[in-house]
Amino acid sequence: MTPDQIIFLLCAALIVGSALMVVTTKNLVHAALWLVATLFGVAILYGLLQAGFLALVQVVVYIGAIAVLFIFAVMLTRREMRDKGTQVNHNWGISALLALLTFGGLAFILSSWVGFSSTAKAIPAGTDTLMMLGKALVSPDAYVLPFEVASILLLAALVGAVYIATSSKE
Repeated sequence: MTPDQIIFLLCAALIVGSALMVVTTKNLVHAALWLVATLFGVAILYGLLQAGFLALVQVVVYIGAIAVLFIFAVMLTRREMRDKGTQVNHNWGISALLALLTFGGLAFILSSWVGFSSTAKAIPAGTDTLMMLGKALVSPDAYVLPFEVASILLLAALVGAVYIATSSKE
């Protein structure tokens, strides 16, 4: 195995393990810290893919801003530290079974896909990948629609957060 493959496997283990900890831990602050570990693993994967700009954005925006904002929000908005009820969903077994079935179905579909075993061509030296990314984000033939849908969803989440914050004071 090459060093890149070893780093990939270690990062994949880090990402999967910390993502599981995000959804299974009972403490919200610990979940936020596990989320930081997950996002850091994704940044390492971007670095392995030679996407330096995306790795930097992952660290600065997601780890540096959103995760820290989440930690502050959890720490500042807790009104009462005592638990008032059970924190475990009694239907977790059904959810786990559905998740395994979904994973199995996706694995079955991807096993017959020809692009699954092929490798991407190397980017030639001197190529401005940042310019290519910018053009792809605003090109009608590429990613402008998903980019705009994501911005509308983020705006809706912001409006919802403001509404919840102002209505909870009453």
